[in-house]
Amino acid sequence: MTDQLRLGISSCLLGNEVRYNGGHQLDRYLTHTLGKFVEYVPVCPEVGCGMSIPREPVRLVGDVAAPRLVGRETGTDWTEAMQTWAADRLEALEELDLCGFIFKAKSPSSGMGRVKVYPPEGGQPRYDGRGLFAGMFMDRFPLLPVEDDGRLHDPVLRENFITRVFTMKRWRDTLKQGKTVGNLVDFHTRHKLLLMSCSVESYRALGKMVAGAAKHDPEPLFDDYLEQLIKALTLKSTIKKNINVLQHVLGYFKKDLDAAEKQECLELFEAYRQGHVPRIVPITLLNHYVRKYGKQYLAEQTYLNQHPTELRLLNHA
Repeated sequence: MTDQLRLGISSCLLGNEVRYNGGHQLDRYLTHTLGKFVEYVPVCPEVGCGMSIPREPVRLVGDVAAPRLVGRETGTDWTEAMQTWAADRLEALEELDLCGFIFKAKSPSSGMGRVKVYPPEGGQPRYDGRGLFAGMFMDRFPLLPVEDDGRLHDPVLRENFITRVFTMKRWRDTLKQGKTVGNLVDFHTRHKLLLMSCSVESYRALGKMVAGAAKHDPEPLFDDYLEQLIKALTLKSTIKKNINVLQHVLGYFKKDLDAAEKQECLELFEAYRQGHVPRIVPITLLNHYVRKYGKQYLAEQTYLNQHPTELRLLNHA
């Protein structure tokens, strides 16, 4: 990647004391681990739209599709102030080439889902709302990877999100080199195995799109490719899908490995399939053979080197 990967993030997750009670929600994985590889752009919608620290807690009230943001005790309506500030902030964020955003779970401003929305006449809330700012952000940037801090505690969801974030950075780097057929072919070639691990159908469909790239205008072609790419990467990569990719990679060594080496690979694949070892184990062995036998095509595959090993995203069995 050519420069620092930039992520938007709810400011309180970095340890900034901006919450209604003057506290924070520091997430040490985000700051101490992922933070070594990204540049964060902190955002606190409440402070941004003029609320003080500390302040009266706010909540969403009314129609789930268009709720109001009001004070819990006084009923002060912050909806217009939040929407006006958010519109300006989104304009500024668009200039920063963000590769994703990490929201504060269940927040009435920043929750990306499962946010409480109270009926105006009182009673039990619904739990299917979106935070006011988060909703505007996702509507404005529908293809950007987004997650909340709660869901990122799940190792599968964390891997999926960070994979999409790093892929978005590589995509932005490709765009800087120019929207040419050659650059699109190069990007797609490097991501073939990663796509296969998410969806064989998407892998084939995007392959056909690239194969016919010369017949199309670059602008809509690149837009269509990105949309299909993000849809594919949003799908969860399962053990079965990964076994298929690992076996596909092994096929590149059919003339290089002896019977014992091939058997060792197959045994590690089976151990991974049964949950006895994490995926990093067979991938490490395959990367050893990639270097040993000079397999340049595989060396350039992002699937075998998706993100920094320090993030330990492939270490869960």
